[in-house]
Amino acid sequence: MKHLRVTVAVDPERAPPFFTLLADSPSITETRLLEWNEARPDLATMLYAVRGDPAVLTAATETRGIVSVRTSATENGWTYVLLEARPRETPLFAAIHRATTHPGLVIRTPIVYRDGNMTAHVVGDPAPLQRALDAAPDGVTVQIDEIGRVRGARDDPATTLSDRQREAVAIALELGYYERPRTATQADVAAALGCTPQTAGEHLNAAEAKCVRAVLDEFGPQR
Repeated sequence: MKHLRVTVAVDPERAPPFFTLLADSPSITETRLLEWNEARPDLATMLYAVRGDPAVLTAATETRGIVSVRTSATENGWTYVLLEARPRETPLFAAIHRATTHPGLVIRTPIVYRDGNMTAHVVGDPAPLQRALDAAPDGVTVQIDEIGRVRGARDDPATTLSDRQREAVAIALELGYYERPRTATQADVAAALGCTPQTAGEHLNAAEAKCVRAVLDEFGPQR
């Protein structure tokens, strides 16, 4: 079983207006698809979180297949959007629908729309994964950014750390580096790791930055 981080790029000339609105609007910094419900084969309900100006979402129903859009009040820069769509009426949405229901793989949430692209984490066996990638429609390019192990709970900041970063933090914690007052220095951590103080500092800084971003981001760690 493999874990893939993939980035999906869509030809701007073929992208549905709603995709462009979510992924490449100057008024929206980032969109996250949090959950979806496909109780009916011809109608899907999707929950998005949007960081940006929710007023631009009024244009969403101009995209074929979008039935309705409802928004919540904005809090801390994020607006929740409940959208109903007929996935099979739009080629891109139909392709995403096929991928999410493909036997042998699971697409994990959130799916992130940012900088004109869509990024997702996918778990499954090699054959179904390859079939899903091969089924990408014209105008859609799928790039594999990362292949690795299944990390477990995505909301756990520790799952974003490399093995060396995790080791550095564990040693630092054990030695008292994070105590107040400190009972160990960066040099002590480096000696236990068997590396230079500069390298130990790089591992600790990278791990701390990932943990801080995860804590400050209510929708989970960004990768």
